[in-house]
This record gives sequence, structure tokens and C-alpha cells, in this order.
Amino acid sequence: MSKARLLVVEDDLDISNMLRIYFSSQGYDVDLAPRGTDALEKTRQGMPHLIVLDIMLPDIDGYEVCRNLRMNARTSHIPVIFLTQKDERSDKLAGLELGADDYVTKPFDIEELKLRVQNAIARSERESLTDPNTGLPAGRLIEDQLRQSMRKQGWAYMDIRLQHFDAFKDAYGFIAGNDVLRFTAMLLGEELDKDGLRDDFLGNAGGDNFVLITAQARADALKARICQRFNEEVLTHYNFIDRQQGFVQLSKTDGEMVKAPLMKLWVGIVSPETHVFSDIREITELAAEERRKQAV
Repeated sequence: MSKARLLVVEDDLDISNMLRIYFSSQGYDVDLAPRGTDALEKTRQGMPHLIVLDIMLPDIDGYEVCRNLRMNARTSHIPVIFLTQKDERSDKLAGLELGADDYVTKPFDIEELKLRVQNAIARSERESLTDPNTGLPAGRLIEDQLRQSMRKQGWAYMDIRLQHFDAFKDAYGFIAGNDVLRFTAMLLGEELDKDGLRDDFLGNAGGDNFVLITAQARADALKARICQRFNEEVLTHYNFIDRQQGFVQLSKTDGEMVKAPLMKLWVGIVSPETHVFSDIREITELAAEERRKQAV
């Protein structure tokens, strides 16, 4: 598994730097945000596995940050641990009512905070809430989002897959493969944010399979953008020779050399305007079928 990513939202530089140094030494990838608006922007740029969130911030308070995260379909799943000077029962209840996962009062025991962070991330992964590599919603969260979508109109479901990803991993190894998956998650998130809505949703259904739910009216244009950008930028993950020749060479078990194409992004789109669904399983099956048509 790759490093878990923490976002520490704290305007006290001494505390934030102490947390960065400590959690980095524990094997976490730590990013810092001194303001609430910075935290929301950093969350959009790269999905953290957990947010340590101070309540008293210089712009918007931690409650408002948490409220924004919980109201957005793309960030509602991220575990949040409040970090604050306040020790009033009403303040703790206010945070928990907003969907915070835990609450730690300053001055805090760093070892206790570490255990709370570990437990929150482990609980999230155990409940299939997030993919451990990309940090995106997975499993039950995707199913819940599909059930909510079925009660609405005007949406589109996009089944997104990296073609020839296994060949890339065979040639470059699983660490390079994980880098490509994180790159893909970042790219999809950035394109979704360009003209996205609060109800837009991005998930990782497993491995190289991503899902995206957005407004039906913008789905085709979004598909064109993400495919063009991926097909161009993924080339940076190959070495110069493979980029120039347009394929990778792999050795089969019998020693025969085979050529594998470079990765491409294939996308299948379904919506209530184009298909009739009786349950969420039909949504995913029909979208996968639409995606596979690109191979023909």
C-alpha cells in the first residue's frame, strides 16, 4: 500500500510543523493548510485519506470547512478529526453533528492522536469507504451514490477504465502502476472541477476502474476532455524508447516477445435519457457494456 495522505489544517505554524515532522516520520505523506479555504482547495487537488482540522482558523472556521466537505459528494467520505483549544461539550457535539469522526483537545498527546488517525483510516478502509491508493470513494460509497442518483433525473454515469494497464505494470512494476492510478485520479478530479457541480461524484471502483457521476448535459464534453488529456499526458509515465515506438515489449513464459499498446482511457456513458434501469447493478453493467464497445 502507498503512504496514507494527511492534510493538517492549522494556522499555528509551530503545531502544524510539529505534526508534519512527526507524522512524516511515521510513514505518512503530510500536507499543510493554514486557512480553511486553502484546505478546501488542497482537498480538491489531491484527495487526502484523513484531515486533521483545527476549529479556530483565520478565515472560515473548522466547522464551515467540515460542512463544505460533507455537502460535496466528492469529499463527504473523508474522515475528519477536529483539533481545538475548546473543551466545551457543546463544541464537541457541534463538530460531531457535522459528521466529524473524532475530536482532540489541545494540548494533546501526540501518541493518542496517532492512534486516532490510524483507527479512523483503518475504519474507513475496512468499511470499503475509500481506495487505499487513490483515496477516492470506493465500494459502499459508490453504491450509495448510485442509489441516490436513481431517485433523480438529468444525471449520467461514466464507467472509466485504463486499457493496457496490466501490460504497463508488467513492464514497469506495481509502484509505477500505482503512480499512474494516482495520476488518473488527479486528472479526473481536475477536469471535473473546471465546471463541476456540488453533486458531481468521482470514485475508484477497484484497480484501474474509475466511476464518475455528473450532469447528463456535460457528460460527452467531459469524456472528450479527459480522454484527450489522459492519452497525451500518460506518455510521461513511459520511457523515451517506448514513447517513440508506441508500444512496450513483453516476454511471454515461452520467451516469445510480444508488443503491448500504450495505455488509453476508455469511457462508457449511460443515463436515464438513454437507458432504463431497474437497479444500480444494471447501471454499472450497461455502462461497462458501452465502454467495451470502444474495443470493436
